[in-house]
Amino acid sequence: MALKEWWSDVTAPLVRYWEKIVPWAWLRETIETVVWALALALLLKAFVVGNFWIPSESMVPTLLVGDRVIVWKFEYLLRKPRRGDVIVFKYPKDTSLDYVKRLIALPGDEVEIKNGVVWINGEKQDEKYVTFHDTYNYKATVPEHAYLALGDNRPNSMDSRFWGFVPEKNVYGPVSFRYWPLNRIGRVK
Repeated sequence: MALKEWWSDVTAPLVRYWEKIVPWAWLRETIETVVWALALALLLKAFVVGNFWIPSESMVPTLLVGDRVIVWKFEYLLRKPRRGDVIVFKYPKDTSLDYVKRLIALPGDEVEIKNGVVWINGEKQDEKYVTFHDTYNYKATVPEHAYLALGDNRPNSMDSRFWGFVPEKNVYGPVSFRYWPLNRIGRVK
């Protein structure tokens, strides 16, 4: 009860001043509603959900140029990333840029790409989402706290094969939903 009284004592002068500078109750309520809505929107954007625009063809056919997607930033707090997740992350070479790629390998995985076919820990991967294959060869072990991310459109994707691994701290979260264009609205797999 003491805390409630203290809070009333602290806020009472502010409330009186607010009522004095904005004498109309309807205007005060409108301003307060707008301020609370903006604060809530900023908090949601910062910690819960992000929306991203797809600028290139690196994820065709899963995501097309101009698609807009939603990322749940908190999802990896509830579960670990999985192979096959489409993720949004800060580009390791320039963290002011955001990239969208598919998570292919997890920390500790041995990855080998032979003529465009991905092998993880000695097992050939069935990548139904890859329509366009290339003939690239690559071999690496994914370090701790990092991931290997590749575009679905392999011949037209600048990805981990060229600039290295994605640090775990750079990952925003998985892409879960496409909301634009309306004729392609739905879950992203």
